Formats: sequence, C-alpha cells, structure tokens
Amino acid sequence: MTDQAYNPTNFCYRHPDRQSFILCQRCGRTICTECQTPAAVGVHCPECVREQRAQFSANRRASGAPSGITVARRRFAMLDQKATVIIIAVSVVIWLLDQVTGGFFTNLLAYWTPLIGSQPWRLVTGLFVHSSILHIGFNMFAVFVFGRILENLLGSWRFLALYFLAGLGGDLAVSLLTPGTPVVGASGAIFGLFAAFFVIQRSLGYNAVQLLIVMGLNLIVGFLPGSQISWQAHLGGIVLGFVTGFVFARTRSIRRRGLQIGLLAAEAVVLIAGIYAAYSGLAVGVWS
Repeated sequence: MTDQAYNPTNFCYRHPDRQSFILCQRCGRTICTECQTPAAVGVHCPECVREQRAQFSANRRASGAPSGITVARRRFAMLDQKATVIIIAVSVVIWLLDQVTGGFFTNLLAYWTPLIGSQPWRLVTGLFVHSSILHIGFNMFAVFVFGRILENLLGSWRFLALYFLAGLGGDLAVSLLTPGTPVVGASGAIFGLFAAFFVIQRSLGYNAVQLLIVMGLNLIVGFLPGSQISWQAHLGGIVLGFVTGFVFARTRSIRRRGLQIGLLAAEAVVLIAGIYAAYSGLAVGVWS
C-alpha cells in the first residue's frame, strides 16, 4: 500500500510544499487551507471560484439584471440621509488627500477673509477641511448623529440649507471679529445644527434644555486659553442655527413654502453681503 505522505497528489497544486488532503469539490484538485473557499458543499479552489464568478456575471448581463454599481446606486437612493453621508464622505476624502499632499487642500480651501475677494469658494469649502484626526473625528461624529436626525425631520435640501447657512454665519462672525485668522472645520455648521434642533424640538413641544446646556458647555471650551478653537465660528453658527430653526418652525405649512424659500434666500444674501462688507473694510484698512 502506498504511503500518502509521499503521494504528489496529496500536496496543494498551487503550493507544492504544503501537504493537504482536501480536494476542490468541483475539479478535484488538492488545495491547502490558504487556497480554500467555502462552498455550499465542501470547498472550491481559486480557479473554480473565478470561473463561477465570471459565469455569474455573464448570466447577469445576459438576463439584464442590474450590475453591482447599479445595485449600489439604488441602495444609496433608498437612504434617508443622503446629504449627511455626502458631507461626511467629502470631508473624509479631503482630509485624507490633505494628509497625502502635505496640507495642500488646507491652503487651497480654508476660510480666510483676505482671500474671499479672489477665491470665493472658501465661503463654503472651509467646512470640509480639518486640522487633525481628532478634529475631523469629533466633527463627523456630530454630523452623523445630529445630521441624520435633522435630515429626517427637514428633508435633505432643508438640511443642506441649514448646514451651509450656519457655516456662513460662522464665516461672518470670523470676518467681523478675527478677519486675519484662517479657519478650518465644520464646527460652525455643527453648532448651527445644535441650535436649530433645539428650536425645532421646542416648537414640537419637547424639552430640549439638556441640549442647550451641552451647546453652552461646548461653546465655553472655545474660550479656554490655548484651545485654538474658533469660538467666533461657533457663535456665528449658533445664531444662524437659531434663526434658521425659527424659520423652519414658523413655515412648516406647505402653503408657506414660498415664504420659507424666500427667507432662507434672504439669510444667504445678508450673510454673503456681510462677509464681503467685512472683506472690503479689511482690504481698505490693509491696502489703502
């Protein structure tokens, strides 16, 4: 009787130095543990797995079934918090690219009042730039928690309007109070979410005092020496969050949809005009 230990068929066909007594259920070749893929019955070798996947893809195309990309798009379309997901995804991608490029995107996108005249995109792009992993981690966690809640309450477009209006509020406060300081981060917009959520909860009859306390404590942290936190952006975001939340609370009726859109547009016009007025004043003071 032949000793199995010396039988070449008892070694993995891809790794001849590895002894194995496991056979591919489909083709019968010997495979080691690294090369095994569990199947409904037994295991399959890498070649058989590739053939099965290729056949499966061909059958899907022949039958007109949606591709994996199409399925992913449909699943994304079913999300109730698309805007929240996009904000987080864009922020994370920009932060990763910033790390790879040595701060290129911070220099390009950060909010800085002296550059608003020639680089107006900084009005909003500063919301997507973060200085450290803790900075983006805390901010995106807050967006994930409150963004999903508010987006479900308001809908994606109103939520985006709130987010960017609060961000512009933060920009305006920075331009008025510390115009020479570059600012990065979504904190102003996030504080706006806090404030708007407080107003909306109160309008629905809920007690939101705890949220007000948390918001106040976080605002105080920005005043601590050495914190390097832009309390100006936080303050501006809070003010716009209260204002925008009040607009939403007072224009809930579908008959007031036009009024709601008009008020939101007016907020944006006033904020941008205020920012450019601060920029003009700074330009006259610096360049005259």
